Amino acid sequence: MKKLIKKFEDAMCAAAFAEAGEFETAREIAKGRQKVLLTLTGNVSDRKSFKYALNICRRIGAGLEILNISKNDEMLQMLKEFQNELKRGGVACEIFQESGCIKEAIIHHTGKRGDIQFVVVESSDALNIKCKKDDRELSKIWEGLKCPLVLVSGTGLKI
Repeated sequence: MKKLIKKFEDAMCAAAFAEAGEFETAREIAKGRQKVLLTLTGNVSDRKSFKYALNICRRIGAGLEILNISKNDEMLQMLKEFQNELKRGGVACEIFQESGCIKEAIIHHTGKRGDIQFVVVESSDALNIKCKKDDRELSKIWEGLKCPLVLVSGTGLKI
């Protein structure tokens, strides 16, 4: 019953924004659930970031998108564990595989999306993984992020 009421409230809110001429906002509300983007780097501390993202998704009623930068077998096993936990928690999830610079992958993924509320990544050190451009160029790229960035501190070894 609560979900039905929430959908009705969202529809009425979208209609109000549309009447006020805020069509983009109305479309985003009408699309439904918002998303959190979790970026996995291949570090053990990705587990801590996952727990953080999962808890936030539960609190705000958002779905989770996982942007995986690592391609090793241990990370694939970790992803399976994450998917099982998400199913148990009732959180919708999509996984996207990327390679290369994490900053560029995040910007590319979020660039045309209005439904991503914020990005969760394990630490500020992880943001420079596989990035070959100088810091000035990366800073300019980073200015293109259209949502907040949450850094989850933790130390970990590469897996």
